[in-house]
Amino acid sequence: MEIKTSSKFIAELIGTFGLVLFGCGAAAIAGANTTAGLSGLGLLGIAVAFGLSVVVFAYAIGGISGCHINPAVTVGVLLAGRMSAKDAVVYIVAQFIGALLGAFVLQQILSGQLAGFTAGDWAYGSNGWGKGYQNEYGTASAFLIEAVLTFIFLFVILATTSKVGNSTMAGLAIGFTLLLIHLVAIPVTGTSVNPARSFGPAILAGGQALSQLWLFIVAPLVGAAVAAGVWKALEPKD
Repeated sequence: MEIKTSSKFIAELIGTFGLVLFGCGAAAIAGANTTAGLSGLGLLGIAVAFGLSVVVFAYAIGGISGCHINPAVTVGVLLAGRMSAKDAVVYIVAQFIGALLGAFVLQQILSGQLAGFTAGDWAYGSNGWGKGYQNEYGTASAFLIEAVLTFIFLFVILATTSKVGNSTMAGLAIGFTLLLIHLVAIPVTGTSVNPARSFGPAILAGGQALSQLWLFIVAPLVGAAVAAGVWKALEPKD
């Protein structure tokens, strides 16, 4: 059965929208909420939110688009020779639009607080580094962790969705990998490994988040490119 390009576009848009709304929403709304007796999700809860979002959409739209919902994944799959450049462009455009829409909905929710809401330098679950962000890591550490963890993420994706992988369990493996990645990287950069996930919140937050967006585009793409090359070298040949 051939799937229309428009269907893939919509699937990727909705999936990325959901990832940003659930993941960044967990961080921005419930991550440290201690009002009304709520204890807040904390690092583990936010990591689970991102990981489960990938699992949910992997099984919801995986049969339509493969559920990339991440430009780094799309670039890695493209470089691994599993999709056309034309489809890759469609996917990436859909992902950035979906991420921006997800961040916009999150912004509107947060702005509805009766006590008032003031967006900080890294609002809406934006990624960042340096003075004033999380544990204040430097640029080199931020770039290294984003590139290396994206490499691992893409390697798992390419392996589990290959002919020698267990495709029925791929969604779970990928989602749990993202959860583990967040457990390590949240204190450093808030965890991106996904240029679209960083793009949506940064555009609306502006300021520091927007000025640092370049790293969360470049580092994941570097990691994805290396993972595609390594997997192509390791993949069993027919």
